[in-house]
Amino acid sequence: MNAPLDKAPVGKPIIQTYDMLSKGQREAMKRIARHDEATVPQIEVTRPVSIFLSQERFDAEQDAIFKKRAIPLTISALLPEPGMAMGHESTGLPLIVSRDRDGKVHVFLNACQHKGAKLLETCEPVKSGRMTCPYHAWTFGVDGKLIGVARAETFINLDKSKRNLAELPSREQGGIIWVMLDRNAEPDFSSLVPELGEDLDALELGTAHVYGRKSFDVKANWKLVLEPFLEGYHVQRLHASTVGPLYADVPNVVDKLGPTIRQISGKVNFTPEDLDIPGENIHKTVTTVYNLFPNGVIITSPWYISIMILHPRGPDRTIVDYHNLTRVAPDNPKAENLYKTSYDMVLDVFGNEDFRAAEISHAGLATGALESVVYSGLEASIPAYYGILESYLPE
Repeated sequence: MNAPLDKAPVGKPIIQTYDMLSKGQREAMKRIARHDEATVPQIEVTRPVSIFLSQERFDAEQDAIFKKRAIPLTISALLPEPGMAMGHESTGLPLIVSRDRDGKVHVFLNACQHKGAKLLETCEPVKSGRMTCPYHAWTFGVDGKLIGVARAETFINLDKSKRNLAELPSREQGGIIWVMLDRNAEPDFSSLVPELGEDLDALELGTAHVYGRKSFDVKANWKLVLEPFLEGYHVQRLHASTVGPLYADVPNVVDKLGPTIRQISGKVNFTPEDLDIPGENIHKTVTTVYNLFPNGVIITSPWYISIMILHPRGPDRTIVDYHNLTRVAPDNPKAENLYKTSYDMVLDVFGNEDFRAAEISHAGLATGALESVVYSGLEASIPAYYGILESYLPE
């Protein structure tokens, strides 16, 4: 899977080297210990089972975090050109994500300003300078402005400027589109700290090729879905027959970039000297995981980057939008085979191992067999994340 391709596409290199990363990424990688010198911490931390099962807790998270603070919604690479738009349904709120003719991203409520009909009924990106309502053919630009009304002469005093699409506050940083889901809340983009932007810009997510994407409907609380991507304790066990042998059973190098947690780990074959090999694919020996607060996950791999956005739909249901990004589109059969093999493998690992683990954990917790869950030193990032999450909740 890590064999070099015969032919590199012209222009953008197909791999990343250590020197292409941000200063913060490079400094963190320098702190990876040799595996035989790594010290595993011991901790004593629990959390009540109710944080995963309670409707009251779910509602509090929605009210204090998902509706009052910017969250990652989707990826920039789905709208690579001006004049593009797509529907978005995963949050449970019908949305339109668009890029106007000047390249600016917008997020609108997917409701025509005549009678509320959905303008876009597909979540696939489309290239068009306008969006026409299928009900009465009112037409809007990708900037949300009402530009055409069928039989406009039949309306008295219709001011088109007052019937533009309802827009949600949004920003684009590091190849991620962030949004405030409550248009009446005070916009809060404080989680988008410069250090996070520098890291994500270095990964060049915004100009990557979307090789594939898939949505999963997971029967588990969103935090249980997130937990495997905050720890390495499960890797050699849950993934014993798949990716587990690629990783060492040692702690990660952990940093906080605002409320986002970054975890960096050396794979089983890692030595510090690997960072000094000129032209080496850094993602072959080092894996970086970002837990974009509150609901996003980015994971680097040798030939692709995985981006997951978790959309809580209830205490026991989560929609996961998975995106598989490659630095360039495959342009020869060997590249296509490599990317397809990688894509099929990661869908299997996430879908049939990580997400399945979340579902069986939720089912077990729902029996009432446990009053609390307990975390090991190899899972220390989980309670650290919960500390951040809980700091935003009411007392």
